[in-house]
Amino acid sequence: MKYLKRMSIKKVGIFLFENVELLDFAGPYEVFSVTNELNEFKLFRTFTISEDGEAVKTVNGLRVFADYSVNNCPLIDILIIPGGAGARRVLNNIKMLKWVKESFENSEITFSVCSGAMILGKTGILDNKEYTTHHEVLDDMKKIAPKAILTKEKRFVDNGKLLTSGGISAGIDLSLYLVEKLHGKTVKEKTVVYMEYNDWRKVMR
Repeated sequence: MKYLKRMSIKKVGIFLFENVELLDFAGPYEVFSVTNELNEFKLFRTFTISEDGEAVKTVNGLRVFADYSVNNCPLIDILIIPGGAGARRVLNNIKMLKWVKESFENSEITFSVCSGAMILGKTGILDNKEYTTHHEVLDDMKKIAPKAILTKEKRFVDNGKLLTSGGISAGIDLSLYLVEKLHGKTVKEKTVVYMEYNDWRKVMR
């Protein structure tokens, strides 16, 4: 626990946009929020960001109120770029593409979930880097980021500062991976058990 006390709280910023895929951002939000609550010394502060700070509607119609706009959000340590049908509109939003690239440069870690890789690809961030994404946007990615290196077989890919994950639920796996990478296996396992995720009973043995 002394180790945790020395760790600074990581600010986790999740980018939201119209027609974002719900689980793409809700899964990581749950992982980082639960991890924070389960530990005596706070590890993460998780918040959402939309372009104008207003609510967005997910692909299934759920309205989500953002905590901040891109103009007033705190500095982000871990930037999460989800996917969804609305990601295609972001590809034509010069302002938001610039914000994503600047936020990536200023963050410690940036990762995409599902088709969020298209947004990273459009900025050039994925050039000459290995990545994975949702299987339905592979052809799109070849056009958007022809210099990026596709890996279909992996659930997620870690390039150090930049990470990508496969479709929808893979964002949970990548988030748990990051929790372990930053704070160790024990902290991750507490979160897995609380969430009853995957083979959580094996963790308790």
